Amino acid sequence: MHVILGASGKVGRTTITALRKHGIPVRAVLRDPAKAQAFSDLGCEIAIADLNDHGALVEAMSGADAVQVICPVNIRAEPAHAKMLQLIEVMAEALAAANPRQVLAISDYGAQHSAGTGVTLIFHALEARLRKLDSKLIFLRSAEHMQNWARLTKVAAETGQLPSFYHNQAKLLPIISAFDVGSIAAELLLESSDAKLRIVHAEGPRRYTPNDIAAAIGLLAGRDVTALLLPETEWRNVLLRAGLSESYAQLLVELYIAHNAGRIDAESDVGEIRRGSTEMLDALRPLLRA
Repeated sequence: MHVILGASGKVGRTTITALRKHGIPVRAVLRDPAKAQAFSDLGCEIAIADLNDHGALVEAMSGADAVQVICPVNIRAEPAHAKMLQLIEVMAEALAAANPRQVLAISDYGAQHSAGTGVTLIFHALEARLRKLDSKLIFLRSAEHMQNWARLTKVAAETGQLPSFYHNQAKLLPIISAFDVGSIAAELLLESSDAKLRIVHAEGPRRYTPNDIAAAIGLLAGRDVTALLLPETEWRNVLLRAGLSESYAQLLVELYIAHNAGRIDAESDVGEIRRGSTEMLDALRPLLRA
């Protein structure tokens, strides 16, 4: 039995679909019972559990051979860092109690760093805590999701300007479709390995600059779009206006500072890089329609 936490998200749903195509028994863990039918239709068992509920999580993972976990980020949490660390601890304690043979954790580029990376420190903490488990581990470190540009795509299409937190608009960025992350996770769960720990990096078929992303939006919108640097002094207020909590906004400011310093990337000489197939243009197309 493969248990997938965060089943209704882009990554989890894609992993589940791929596993079921191979006939793998899957238990989808959901917070919202209203979403259960779609997964029942795929042939999944259903478990309803909040990620803060230790008992419900242990029950959801009972009898699992493998568990896929993801640390959901609440952009309105306050204090954001402490709340997410608390969630990681509850999840890790439940995993220790269930003791599956294998755990695959969706992590993040830059998770190897223990300081100075903002919100990515959450994934460093996730990896560090899971290393204490007896289970075999796969850390699937994902590059930034293409879908994260959704909140800026419409603005860029309407104004002709793509706000950018990157100092260099010609900087090549590792980026991947969230759906490709789910597909790669399924591939890893289907593979056989005796390794106690595997670190795998996931990014798209190629890297993109902010200028590339602006051009893709322009092509879809039928107008010229230019990537425009936002002054660092404006970052925090822009993020707060987007609905982020003060502490989460600060974590993102620190993340983009780390990005501009070249610290958010695959860990050199560690693990491997697997590439998704989705191009940025194809990922942006449904975002612009929405």
